[in-house]
Amino acid sequence: MSQEKETRNSQYEEGALKIHKLTPKEAILTSIGCTIGSGCLGTAYSARYAGFPVITFWLIFSCVLTLISMYYVAEASLRTRVMVQLPGLAERYTGKVGKILIFIAVVVNSISCLIAYINGSGSILNSMYGVPNWIGTMMFLIPAVLVTWFGLKAVGRAGAYMSTLMIFLIIILCTASIINKNADASRLLVQRWKYAIPVFNVAAFSYIGQYLVPDLARGLSHIPKKLAPSLLIGQAVSAFLLILIPLGCFIIAPADQITQVATIAWGKAIGQWAFFAANYFALVAMFTSFCPITQTLVSNIVDFFKLRSDEELGIRLPIMVVAIALPLYLSVSGLVGFVDALYFSGTFAAAIMAILPIFIINNARKTGDIEPEWTCGKLASWPVQIVLIIVYGGTAVYAILGALGYLPAGW
Repeated sequence: MSQEKETRNSQYEEGALKIHKLTPKEAILTSIGCTIGSGCLGTAYSARYAGFPVITFWLIFSCVLTLISMYYVAEASLRTRVMVQLPGLAERYTGKVGKILIFIAVVVNSISCLIAYINGSGSILNSMYGVPNWIGTMMFLIPAVLVTWFGLKAVGRAGAYMSTLMIFLIIILCTASIINKNADASRLLVQRWKYAIPVFNVAAFSYIGQYLVPDLARGLSHIPKKLAPSLLIGQAVSAFLLILIPLGCFIIAPADQITQVATIAWGKAIGQWAFFAANYFALVAMFTSFCPITQTLVSNIVDFFKLRSDEELGIRLPIMVVAIALPLYLSVSGLVGFVDALYFSGTFAAAIMAILPIFIINNARKTGDIEPEWTCGKLASWPVQIVLIIVYGGTAVYAILGALGYLPAGW
């Protein structure tokens, strides 16, 4: 079917957010690129006391729960005729309080991600080339901002190429770790489950992607049946890669040598070539996350404040300036560290973005505009929804008690 015919037959309409078509491959690789970012670089460090079995368990468990929550957003998006972002869906189906909560979660998570990328990219380029951290950050930011400026289609195309490179690099590096003469498989067996819950928060952060789903729904609105399979494949590949990263780090380096940005120590332990390869991987991973997250943050702001268009120069430019300047200031000022950004974002943003879609999907099934070609079926049943509420609500409570010193913080 031609693109023109697909557009003519589509049940969905543009609002302030313009529809730019994505292919399923672009959607899958955008999803992977968004997931394999700062979160993957902090998992090994955050789990260095807990151990590899603990982080592996949580990465699988988090993948399943996040995919279910993403399916809720996907179905709600497909039930809504005018393409909107998560705040728009929340306002339509849960009211103004839901809209505000989800917008805060998106902003907090996005800013936390961008802080992590800014901190991480500067550290990596400093370790590779000896440039000052701020110069390294600028070397990363300038091309990333340029790609993001051109919008969803440019982000999808860049993500497709760079995510493929990222997957290739991580498989090479993990293979090199396993066959290296210094590899010690016994390190993979160490496990301390008393640190399990705080490690879950970083694992949860690694998968936060509910806010990306409306963008993917918009890009695939001409072929809505492809949305759910694209999310499934993207999450499955992401889980596999996320597990490979701490595996490679733990097998090659003792826990006390794992740095906050894990690939720095990982590369040094394997050898000089791997040092550069690992850190190029880290930069690519950050790049493929920075672009869709920044693009989604811009479109969420446009959607939340009901602005005219996400492509109008007078609207897009000031939003992007603020979206980049705030995390840059917080990072350069040293007010927020790399893993702290991951931990607290993972706790609270993940809780809101996992729990609120429950109410969105339940109401969308009652009052949505369209009976979609795909639904998530029994995955939206009340026993599954109760599990989501208990798990994500419980971790938020744990984080508060941990910050107050009543429970182990994990690192």
